[in-house]
Amino acid sequence: MPNHAFLSASASHRWLNCPPSAKLCAGISDESSAFAQEGTDCHELCAFLVENALGKKVSDPRENLTYYNTEMQFCAESYRDFVLEQYEKAKEYCPDPLIFIEQRLDFSRYVKDGFGTGDCVIIADEVLHIIDYKHGLGVLVESKGNTQMMCYALGALEAFDDLYDIDRIEMTIFQPRKANISTWSITKQELLKWAEEVLKPTAELAYEGKGEFNAGEHCKFCKVRATCRKRAEKNLELAQYDFKMPSSLGNTEIAAILPRIDQLISWGGDVKEYALSKAKTGTHFDGFKLVEGRSTRKYTDEDAVAKRVKEAGFDPYEKKLYSITAMSNLLGKKNFEELLGDLIYKAPGKPTLVPESDKRPVMSTAADDFKNE
Repeated sequence: MPNHAFLSASASHRWLNCPPSAKLCAGISDESSAFAQEGTDCHELCAFLVENALGKKVSDPRENLTYYNTEMQFCAESYRDFVLEQYEKAKEYCPDPLIFIEQRLDFSRYVKDGFGTGDCVIIADEVLHIIDYKHGLGVLVESKGNTQMMCYALGALEAFDDLYDIDRIEMTIFQPRKANISTWSITKQELLKWAEEVLKPTAELAYEGKGEFNAGEHCKFCKVRATCRKRAEKNLELAQYDFKMPSSLGNTEIAAILPRIDQLISWGGDVKEYALSKAKTGTHFDGFKLVEGRSTRKYTDEDAVAKRVKEAGFDPYEKKLYSITAMSNLLGKKNFEELLGDLIYKAPGKPTLVPESDKRPVMSTAADDFKNE
């Protein structure tokens, strides 16, 4: 049995927006990275800590985890505490809720051969709760309209709807490194309506490689993002923008261009990365050549360096405080707050221009302060 479905829940955001991309990506192997392995390691640790807390006999994976560290331990413990808290909450309105960790979920009723693995599924009368752990630090993941979790919820309903009187589905993204706990709720009827009217017909198109190519933010993790012609066409539209009249862009024109900038930069980076990888294997691109980049000096033997410096009468090591996260892990959250709470402050973030749909409050500017004066 394959580990990944052709139309996987994790890639559903992409193939629901661009159905033929599924077939286009099918023959390309998954990209491996340190970030992906780090996420896999933490998922293993999360599962162990939760199941161990539930009294199950499970083996400790820590000695075999490539990227295990104190931060990962802290994140996994936070996840464990949240899951157990939600499990206890379910007991308040249901005498016998069930909890499953790393549960295989089959949603093939709506997506041919569709299945996935839910990090945590809590089933009770009234509420079905899906909890998904995200270890990534780069992209903030929201639960609202999250199609991966909606597919998991359908799989959970398929398996357990006959055992419990479920009315509502809660879906939570637990992303500790982004301080993000995002929960979204949908009724069972709304979910099933989406499954029949949106998921099922689009999945049929995707499975057959049919439908229209569509470029957008969902291209970010597509395997053909660098060579996709539709994505190139969409981004090159900006390069064809009529800059002739007037000589300077007005605020209205700038506002029209801003939403496209991030995708344009992302596309350009993907094309450059793809070209570099091909050049390393011998492909030639007219007008370009492969050269050695800037290098830095490194010690050949750090222990030998330290020994010689000490013998010369110097201290070869620098000393610095632990980071706030590492210090919190060292002391424990309670002791950290008691000992250092009054010595911690959060510096203002760097000004960033974002769409108005962003949840963060509007930042006060110097012009605003002047007006108030």
